[in-house]
Amino acid sequence: MKGLNRAEICDVNFQEFVRGWNGHAQPRPAPGEAILDGSALDARGFRELFESQLISRHLDLMARVLRVQNKVFYTIGSSGHEGNAMVARATRHTDPAFLHYRSGGFMAERFRKLPGMDPIMDSALSFAASAEDPASGGRHKVWGSKPLWVLPQTSTIASHLPKALGTAIAIEAGKRLGTGLPVPEDSITICSFGDASANHATAQTAFNAASWTAYQKLPAPVLFVCEDNGIGISVKTPAGWIGESFRHHPDLDYFYADGLDLAAGYGDVLRAVEHCRRTRRPTFLHLRTTRIMGHAGTDFEIEWRSLEELCAVEASDPLLRSAAIALESGLMTQEEILALYEDIRRKCFSAAEEADRRPRLTTLGQVMAPLAPYTPDEVQAEAARVPALEARIKAFGGEDRLPERQPPRHLAIQINQALHDLLAKYPETLLFGEDVAQKGGVYTVTKGLYKAFGSKRVFNTLLDETTILGLAQGFANMGLLPIPEIQYLAYLHNAIDQLRGEACSLQFFSNDQFRNPMVVRIAGLGYQRGFGGHFHNDNSVTALRDIPGLVVGCPSRGDDAAMMLRTLAALARVDGRVSVFLEPIALYMTKDLYEPGDGQWLTAYPPPEQALVLGEERVYDADATDCVIFTFGNGVPMSLRAARGIEKKHGWKVRVVDLRWLVPLNHAAIAKHAGECERILIVDEGRFSAGIGEGVITAITEAGFGGKPLKRVVGADTYTPLAGAAFLVIPKDEDILAAADALA
Repeated sequence: MKGLNRAEICDVNFQEFVRGWNGHAQPRPAPGEAILDGSALDARGFRELFESQLISRHLDLMARVLRVQNKVFYTIGSSGHEGNAMVARATRHTDPAFLHYRSGGFMAERFRKLPGMDPIMDSALSFAASAEDPASGGRHKVWGSKPLWVLPQTSTIASHLPKALGTAIAIEAGKRLGTGLPVPEDSITICSFGDASANHATAQTAFNAASWTAYQKLPAPVLFVCEDNGIGISVKTPAGWIGESFRHHPDLDYFYADGLDLAAGYGDVLRAVEHCRRTRRPTFLHLRTTRIMGHAGTDFEIEWRSLEELCAVEASDPLLRSAAIALESGLMTQEEILALYEDIRRKCFSAAEEADRRPRLTTLGQVMAPLAPYTPDEVQAEAARVPALEARIKAFGGEDRLPERQPPRHLAIQINQALHDLLAKYPETLLFGEDVAQKGGVYTVTKGLYKAFGSKRVFNTLLDETTILGLAQGFANMGLLPIPEIQYLAYLHNAIDQLRGEACSLQFFSNDQFRNPMVVRIAGLGYQRGFGGHFHNDNSVTALRDIPGLVVGCPSRGDDAAMMLRTLAALARVDGRVSVFLEPIALYMTKDLYEPGDGQWLTAYPPPEQALVLGEERVYDADATDCVIFTFGNGVPMSLRAARGIEKKHGWKVRVVDLRWLVPLNHAAIAKHAGECERILIVDEGRFSAGIGEGVITAITEAGFGGKPLKRVVGADTYTPLAGAAFLVIPKDEDILAAADALA
C-alpha cells in the first residue's frame, strides 16, 4: 500500500466499495421523493449531484495520468471537496461566484443551470491550456465561465474575498442608483476558500468589512463558503478552529453543513443560501470537506503523513458515502453506479485527448491580446463626449459657475472640477475612500462632491485600502464606474495585490470576457513642506510599474489633470482598463513657478470636450535642441526653473518634456526628443534604483541614442525622513543645475 499511487488507491477503493456492498436497498424512490427520511434532497437532485461529484473526481484522476504525458498542465484537484456541488445546486447561475481552486464539483453542477453546456469538455480544454478554453483562452487552468457568472481566479488563497464582498455590496448599490444591473436584483455573491486561507490577512479584511457593513444595517449579500478539509498543503488546521473562530463572529451569520454527505448536508446548504438571499446579510457557510490524493500531483503525502492517517482520510471519501446513499435508498444498483463511473471516466479521458489536439497559444501576441486592450479612436471619442449641460449646471451650482468660465486655478481645484464633470457625465460613477465625503478629503480635493451628488455616489469607507480596492472591483463587476481614492501612495503597498493579482489580471485570465474598469486616485510623491515623513512623502512608483496592464498617469498642472482624468475614465468605460491617477500632493496648491506671486502655475480649466491622448507628453520650448530634460510630477516646475539657470550659465536652449504618463512610458516620444537634442538630463524624484528614470534611459538606449551626454538627477535609495531632512534625499533645483554643469 505504501508505495502505491494514492490516486490509484482512491480509484480502486471506490470500485471495491461498490462491488463489495452487501446492504439491503430500499424500494427505488420516485424522482420527486426524498432519498432518505428528513432529507431536503429528492431522488433526481441526488442523482445529478452524484454525477457532478463523479465528473469532478474523474477530471482529477485524468489530470494525474495525463500530466506525466504533458497533455495536461494542472493537478491541484477537488477530490474530497466534491460536496461543494451542493452550493452550486442551491444557488443560481446568475449569482456571481468567486471560487476556490478545489471547485470541480461546483462547476460540474453549475453547468446544469444552462442547456447545451459541457462541463467535461470545457474543463478538459482548460486543463490542457488550449487556446479554445472558453474560460481563459489557454492562459491558465481556471474555474470560470462568462454565461455562468463564474469570474476566474488563479490558485486562489484569499485575495478574491474582498472583491467578492465588493460585488455583493455593488448589487445593492446598483439597485439604489437605478442604473441597471447585469444580474437579477436579488442575486447573492458566492465566495469559496479553504480553512487555511481563512487565516490570511486578506480574508480577515473581507470578514471584518462584511461585519462592519452589516453592523450598520447595510445589505451585503455575500455567501462565504469555507471548505474545511483540516489542512493547508501540509500544515494542519487545529481541530475546531474554524467553528470556534466564526460561530460567534459578530454580524457574520454562521451555518454548518456536512459536505461529505449529500443527504445530510444539502438541507443545511440550502438554509444558508436562502438566509443570505432573504436577509441580504453576509453569511458564513462552514462546509466540512476532506482532502484526498494530496495537495497536487507533486505532493507525495506518504513522505510526511502516516499510512494510518492517509487510510483514515481516504475512508472518509465523500464519493463512498454518496455511493452508499444511492445503494441504501435503492436509487441505483451496484452495476448502474459502476457503469456510470466508467462512462464518466471514458468521457473525461476522451475529452482530454481531444483537448490535447486543439490549438494552443503559440505567439506572444496571442498571449497578450486580452491583457491591455486599447481602441484609441473610441477612447478619444468617449473622452471628448461632453456631459449634458443641465447635469453640469446642476453639479456646479449654476451656469455662471461652470469651471471653464472661472479664472485660472491650481491643481487641486482643477482635479475637483474634473471630478464634478465626470460624475455629471457618468451617472454610474461612484467616488469613495477614506474621508472623501463630508470632509472632502484631507486636501479638500473632493470638496463639494458629496453635496452635489449625494451619499449614494460619494461616500466614506472604513480605513482599509484592501477593502477600498475590493469594493472598486465589485462595483466594476456590476457595471458601475468606480473612482476609489487611496489617501497616500504609502498606504497602497499593503493592498497592492488587489491591483496586481486581481484587478489587472481579470481581463487577461478571462480572455477579456470579464472587465473591472476603474480609475484609482492616489495622492503621493514628495516635497510637502511642514507635513512629511515616509507615509506622506512616498516616491515608490516602482511597485506600480511592475503591474501588467495597468495605466499610470501623473499630472503636474491643473489643465493636464482634468484632461487626463477624462481620458482615463473613457479608457475604463470603452476598454475596461484599470488605471492609477497619481496626484503630486506638493503641487496641489502651488500657484507660482519662478517667483512668489507670479501665478504661472495656475491654469485655465479646459473645455469639457478636450482630453489627452494616452501617452501624449507636454513639451516646453519644443524648438530647443541643446539639451532636453525628461521629467514628471514635481520635477516639471523644478526643471523649468533650472532651464532658465542653465540657459543663463551655459547659453543652452533647454527643452523640458513632461512625460505625464508613467506606465506605459511612451518610448517613441522619448526617442524622438532624445534624438533631436544634443544632451540629455533625466529628473526623477523617485529613488535611484528602479525608478522611472531607468525606463527613460532604456528607451533612449534602445533607440540608439545612448552615446549622447546623459545625466540622471534622482532621489536616494532611502525612506523619507521628517521635516527639513526630507529635502536631503530628493532632487532639488540646484541638483539639476549641477548635472548640467557636468554635461558641459
